[in-house]
Order: sequence, then C-alpha cells, then structure tokens
Amino acid sequence: MKKIINNPDNVVSEMLQGLAKANPSVVYSGVGIEVISRKEKKQNKVGVISGGGSGHEPAHAGYVGYGMLDAAVAGNVFTSPSPDRILEGIKQADSGKGVLMIIKNYSGDVMNFQMAGELAGSEGIKTDYVIVRDDVAVPDSTYSTGRRGIAGTIFVHKIAGAAAEQGKSLEEVKALAQKTIDNVRSMGMAMTPCILPAVGRPGFELGEDEVEIGMGIHGEPGVNREKISQAKELAGKLVGRILDDYEFTGNEVAVMINGLGGTPLMELYIFYNEVEKILTEKGIKIYRTFVGNYMTSLEMAGCSVTLLKLDRELKDLLDFRCDAPAFRV
Repeated sequence: MKKIINNPDNVVSEMLQGLAKANPSVVYSGVGIEVISRKEKKQNKVGVISGGGSGHEPAHAGYVGYGMLDAAVAGNVFTSPSPDRILEGIKQADSGKGVLMIIKNYSGDVMNFQMAGELAGSEGIKTDYVIVRDDVAVPDSTYSTGRRGIAGTIFVHKIAGAAAEQGKSLEEVKALAQKTIDNVRSMGMAMTPCILPAVGRPGFELGEDEVEIGMGIHGEPGVNREKISQAKELAGKLVGRILDDYEFTGNEVAVMINGLGGTPLMELYIFYNEVEKILTEKGIKIYRTFVGNYMTSLEMAGCSVTLLKLDRELKDLLDFRCDAPAFRV
C-alpha cells in the first residue's frame, strides 16, 4: 500500500484539519466530532446538512459553503458517522428555522441520521430529511435497501442549499430537494479496486482488462463484469441504462461526469464527448455540464454519469451563487 498518510487511524481527522486550514470559510469541529461547518453563519435560515463515510472526497465536506451545505458530518472510511456526530452537525447548522438532512440511501446512514434527528427534536431543534436514491444500476445492494445514493447527491446539495439561502421554509426546501431526487439518475462503472487505509489491500479484484458496470462507490457489486471496451461503447451502456429508467427525451438536463478518484481528466472529457453525442442524438438538450471528481471512491479508477432533468425553477437554483470549496458557481 502506498498512501500519503501518517497513521491510518487518523486519516479522517487529519484530512478535515487540512481542508479547514486550506479553506478559511469553514471550521473544523475537532478530533472525534469530525464536522465541517460554515464559519459565517447566516441567521434565520433553514440549515442543510449531509454526510457519510469518508473516502468520497470532496464529498461531503467540500460542499460546505454559501449556497450549499451548512455542515457536513464525516464517518470513518466507508462507514456511516455516528448519531452523536450527526447531532453536532445539526447543531452547527441550526439557526432557528430547522435543519434538512440529505441522506444517501445506505442502511447505516439512514438509521444514524434518523436517530440524530430524533435526538435533535428532543433538544427543540426541528429536522426533516430526504433520501437520495439515484443509482439505476441495481435495486438492492450489500449496503442499502433499494437504490443507492451516489453522485446525483451533489445536485441535491446544490438545489437545497440554494433554496435555503433564498429564505425558503423547511417544508419548501425539502420539497425542492425531493423534486431533484425524483428527477435525477446516475450509473457508474469501475476499472480498478481501491485500498482502504486501515486494511492495506484491495477490497476486491478486477482483471487488467475488466470493468464492472454498475459497481457502487464502496465496491458493491454491479450489473456485470466484462472486458473493457472503447469509451463510446462504455458511454452507451451507462447512458442507455439511465434512459431506459427515466424519460429525459425532449428535456433540458444538467450532466455530471464524475470521476471515482483514479481516472485522469483526459479520460473523463473523452467520456463526456461520447455522452454528449448520445444525448444530442436522443433530442436531450444539455443546459450545464460538470466534469471532474465530485464523489470519489478513494483511488478507484472509473466514472459515473448523472442526468438531472431541469425546469425553470431547478435551473435558477442550480445557477444560484455558491462558494463551497469544491463547487463554485
């Protein structure tokens, strides 16, 4: 194992310390709490938080900032944060109008965020939540009941954060987050495994000429394992699965080509070039495009495609100013 770390047991806290020092607009809560929150807290607005296991950077701490999240809670690598950590994130985000929790659909995340919401309620803080289920690969996985939450979660962060910044109520922010969830779909693939710092070896194996279509961001099984093919064929498989699941034809969309951590931007742009051709041929108009590492899986090579169907309301919220370290508009 070759990683730029000190002690495998300290990777989360040291990573968050480094992020906060590099971005003075956010604050690190301290070792053992593992919450990143906004330094400048706007009063009398709905708070928006998210979080999950570490190893998916820049998710979730990189999305804390004006126009996006108010706080992000980090668990250990690929492990849900505990309810007490999440409760601290809720408190950091609360300014009197309630807090919306954006949860990816993994069993531990759902259970712990819901528990933290109950604890917050007992302390007089109103909370609500939405669950992101954008992965069209498989209906169930080793981590979740039903569809997994993957890179489409970033669009939910953006829409909900913008709505909260505009002064909308908790009910309104939740409704817009849910509208985004209802209109977003993702599909990914992996080309290499990743190595957890505390384990020191790959969590699974892929042959030199193999890819796994539909693999999850924690290495969960996908749809099938096959020989690697050209970018246009891989793009066709991922986009085809999304279009089979949801009707995007004739609509405007936001497109995200998300790298899983180990794929060069050169390859992501080649992949986007093929995705754009497919969407154009299908009569789907691209309104905005995002290419880069948004929700990774440590150093896993691979990528995912996310499509968000847009209307005027969602366009305005997507375009709303944002100054989070990893997502500036």
